[in-house]
Amino acid sequence: MSSSIEDKQLAAEAAVKYIQTGMTIGLGSGSTVNYMLEALVKRIKEGMDVKGIPSSVKTEKLARKLGIPLIGFSKATKIDLAIDGADEVNSSLQLTKGGGGSLVREKIIDVAATKLIIIVDYSKMVTHLGSFPLPVEVVPFGWEKTAERIAAFGCNPKLRKSDQDVFISDNHNYILDCQFDLIEQPEQLHEQLKQTVGVVETGLFVNMTDMVIAAKNGIIDTRHRG
Repeated sequence: MSSSIEDKQLAAEAAVKYIQTGMTIGLGSGSTVNYMLEALVKRIKEGMDVKGIPSSVKTEKLARKLGIPLIGFSKATKIDLAIDGADEVNSSLQLTKGGGGSLVREKIIDVAATKLIIIVDYSKMVTHLGSFPLPVEVVPFGWEKTAERIAAFGCNPKLRKSDQDVFISDNHNYILDCQFDLIEQPEQLHEQLKQTVGVVETGLFVNMTDMVIAAKNGIIDTRHRG
C-alpha cells in the first residue's frame, strides 16, 4: 500500500472522530471521502445512528452499497457536518474542487453544513491555488462562447472529455478545466466567473472551510479557519 493511500485513510479516520450519533452528515466526493465512508460504516455497525446526504451519484452508490442510511434535503432539517475532499488547499484554507465533476452538488451541501471538514493527503496542500486546473461548470448551450468569456480572465479553458465523449456532470452540464498560472485572489475570481453568462458554478470554495485534516507520512496536520 502506497504512503498516499495510507495518508488518505489516516485523514479519513481522523475526520470520522468528529461525527456524533444523531448527526446528519454531508458526504463529499473523491477517493479520500471513500475511505471516510468505509470508516463511518464501522462506527454505524457499532451502533452509531447517523444519516448522510451524498454529493454525487458515485458517493450515493458507494454509500448505499456500504449500508449508510441516506436522506434527502426535503427531509433533512439541517446538515450538522460535511466531510469533503479537495484538489488544492492553500494556506488560507481556500479550496479548488471539482476534479471529479461534482462541484455543484458538493458546494450546495458544504454551504448548507454547520461545519465543513476537508480531508486530504498532504500533496494537496499548496501555497497558492492554480497548479490544478480550475473546474468551471457551464451550461452546454453556447459553451464555446462561455469559454471565450472565461479565457478573458487569463486562463486556458478546455472542455472536459470522458474518453472521446464530452464529460457530463451529475447536473447534465459541461465542465471547463481552466488552467491559470496562479490564482492569487480566489474570492475575486470566483465572483467574476459567477457573473459570467453561461457559468453555473466554479470550483473555487472560498471562505467555507472550518477545518482541514491533512496527512503526510502517517502524521496528521490539523488546521482551523482563523
